[in-house]
Amino acid sequence: MFTLHPRLAEDTLPLGDFPLCTCRLMNDMHYPWLVLVPRVPGVREIFELSVRDQQQLLRESSWISEQLSKYFRAEKINIAALGNQVPQLHVHHVVRYSNDAAWPGPVWGKHPSMPYTAENLNFMRETLMLALRGREGVPFDWKLS
Repeated sequence: MFTLHPRLAEDTLPLGDFPLCTCRLMNDMHYPWLVLVPRVPGVREIFELSVRDQQQLLRESSWISEQLSKYFRAEKINIAALGNQVPQLHVHHVVRYSNDAAWPGPVWGKHPSMPYTAENLNFMRETLMLALRGREGVPFDWKLS
């Protein structure tokens, strides 16, 4: 049975589910930052997924990257599956700008995270609802709570 790693549950906010992955918003207002977590128990690496699930992860990741780039007018989308602190497979999708808080370096450890305020979280969710409207092949089931 799939269970979200406690650190991911602590650091992110639920958005919804794609066919393979649950999608979560990193609770850091410095960057638009989504995390995809395949709902497959015990998986630490992409190669551990079935070929079908690898292909679905790529579809979901590519689509979310495209939508983030378009809706946030990103200069760059950083995509990473590090797992140094959280072994459960998860893929970060971070919108980057040349004037953001960590540019040109990585976002990790540069600045303490700045949790969303209620007002900013509502705005971000509204924006993401426009960006992540499902399309054929990549439906999205919102789970906002």
